[in-house]
Amino acid sequence: MTKTIEWSDFEAVELRVGTVTEVRDFPEARNPAYKIWVDFGPDIGTRKSSAQVTALYSKEELIGRQVIAVVNFPSKQIGPFRSQCLITGFVNTEGAVVLAVPERSVENGAKLA
Repeated sequence: MTKTIEWSDFEAVELRVGTVTEVRDFPEARNPAYKIWVDFGPDIGTRKSSAQVTALYSKEELIGRQVIAVVNFPSKQIGPFRSQCLITGFVNTEGAVVLAVPERSVENGAKLA
């Protein structure tokens, strides 16, 4: 069953678009993951995240790709790495994460409306 939330709950979540600028392996992660740096434009800047997207995306494929991320969660320590945003995606039938991305290019930092 889906939990109903108030409009103000949705407005509090900062879902923003950014462009992936750097991707590194994350061998210390429990599950296969990358360390990813995302540019959210001049107001937010670059944030880093750990993302379990290795099954469907190579590091090279991710560079330059726009992603949608939550930028107002508190930082989270993931092993030796501090994640500063949450890159969003959907789990497919095989259990792999498919990134949530804008259908067309938009300005980095644009908020999901």
